[in-house]
Amino acid sequence: MLFGAACAMFFLCPESFVPMQIFCDYHLEPGPLKILEESVRPHKLIFPIKRETSVLATGQTDPSFAQADIAFGQPSVASVLKAERLGWIHLTSAGYTRYDTPEFRAAAQARRLIVTNSSRVYAEPCAEHLFAFMMAQARKLPIALQTRGGSDTPQWAQLRSASSCLQYQRVVILGYGSIAIRLIQMLAPFRMEITALRRQPKGDETIPIVTAEALPPALAAADHVINILPDNADSRHFIDEKRLAGMKPGAIFYNIGRGATVNQDDLAASLHSGHLGAAWLDVTDPEPLPDDHPLLTTPNCYITPHTAGGHPHESESLVCHFVENFQRYLKQTPLLDRVI
Repeated sequence: MLFGAACAMFFLCPESFVPMQIFCDYHLEPGPLKILEESVRPHKLIFPIKRETSVLATGQTDPSFAQADIAFGQPSVASVLKAERLGWIHLTSAGYTRYDTPEFRAAAQARRLIVTNSSRVYAEPCAEHLFAFMMAQARKLPIALQTRGGSDTPQWAQLRSASSCLQYQRVVILGYGSIAIRLIQMLAPFRMEITALRRQPKGDETIPIVTAEALPPALAAADHVINILPDNADSRHFIDEKRLAGMKPGAIFYNIGRGATVNQDDLAASLHSGHLGAAWLDVTDPEPLPDDHPLLTTPNCYITPHTAGGHPHESESLVCHFVENFQRYLKQTPLLDRVI
């Protein structure tokens, strides 16, 4: 769900009110910055000496952070652990790797520190990016766009027969969050059989859920395996030689989660052997890959440069998502996209 510029709101407070300090280390253009300033007034924004232009970059240590009651952006873990006043962090990304550790979670729980992310902002573009990957693979677009043979050529006949439809195929989604939920809605007209892996099933899922222990049979039957896993100690190299070998021959693998969740050498080997039909990646480890990395020349491997979350007015969407949560924070009601 994306939010429009109409999200701005004003808050009236009594004279005795002490405004909160909201630290923002994300560089905003004048339009989104005005929305943010007007929406949090009379609370105060504070900024570091250097603001980051990427939603993925870790903010620099800044002395003003010690005065923050709320952080909006990507504050460093070290700064957060030292900030005694801090009560809530709202991240400008869907990922939260650096905070997803037992040590940080324990510290946050002890201090009652809340952490939310921006998953809802990126659910629509990321789901559409995945859907585009799936359609491009089914309709053999990478090959078709480079083929000029006429209808009387073997290349044309082979391309026609190789093009497939998504209807009734089987999908396994690794991860069940905002992106997965939106993708499931998009795939509904295709009447696909969809299963998802979720670390802790909650009972509110709309499709069958499996845990890691019950995953192998689902992988063995899936035509499409979609990885949206975050990067943490449990998920690093989750996709490895064993799980790749357990996938259905010819299955298509997609990754828009995090590059570190995949053993890329094992992935390249599976593609070279022909066991996997293709891989579509929006994330790699590192980013970008060095020029001599094997995946760049691996057959049937297609890579986009971590652009799945991109969309018009991205900064405005991030600000408005924060503002909606800020209103909830003031009212002491549950926050959206809470991860800690």
